[in-house]
Amino acid sequence: MKKTEKDRNEHLPCVLEVCADSAESAIAAQTGGADRIELCSALIIGGISPGAALFRQVRRYTDLEVRVLLRPRFGDFCYSKYEQDVLKEEVQLFRELGADGVVIGSLNPDGTLNMEQMEELVHLAGDMKVTMHRAFDVCRDPFEALEQCRKLGIDTILTSGQKASAWEGRYLLAELMKKAEGKVEILAGAGIRPETVADLAAFTGVRSFHMSGKTVRKSRMQFRREGVPMGLPGFDEYGIWQTSEENIRAASRILRRLDVSD
Repeated sequence: MKKTEKDRNEHLPCVLEVCADSAESAIAAQTGGADRIELCSALIIGGISPGAALFRQVRRYTDLEVRVLLRPRFGDFCYSKYEQDVLKEEVQLFRELGADGVVIGSLNPDGTLNMEQMEELVHLAGDMKVTMHRAFDVCRDPFEALEQCRKLGIDTILTSGQKASAWEGRYLLAELMKKAEGKVEILAGAGIRPETVADLAAFTGVRSFHMSGKTVRKSRMQFRREGVPMGLPGFDEYGIWQTSEENIRAASRILRRLDVSD
């Protein structure tokens, strides 16, 4: 009997990727049972490129696959020549440092993929894995972008199905899984929690999940100068975002059960 696309997807191993912006979070991801890390800095604003020192520290204390998010700033994904030059240098830097992959994405003003910029970055990545990050979720045509990613040789697309959360975007995620035909990994991200993983997998056929598993711990500061903000207004600067080992372990257990049941 000929296998359907759903049958093929169900036999792909489940993958749990954790986005981490500190050594503490990366260690919690590993001890909790994650398969790989997306390393960034400033996760509170969606993540921007990390520094080389943080990458080296994560390599020192973990042995997970590490893909590095490359994003020069907060905001849109329409990058100037100068920003593209920064991205090109960062791809080369993290390739030399031994990263397993990079996480990139560039758009034109009309919402299409900036193929010229993407091609340059993919070429510089060489044999590293390449993930298209959530610039995909604000592109004009996700199916056109999927085909362009496939032509570029991109391995993974991180997406919420162009909605605020992956569960809200589950219908598009299911369509993307069908269109990808197993040739591009569809990595569901945004709002991923242990209690949503099984339902999302069953509805969409997605086998790869991206989460921070974050908890907010209180700052160790005892003296606190109030009324002197250092960043974006509205954020508690005495709350530290950090990956929870327990949250990652809970999600990992569910995914391992899905693997066994298949």
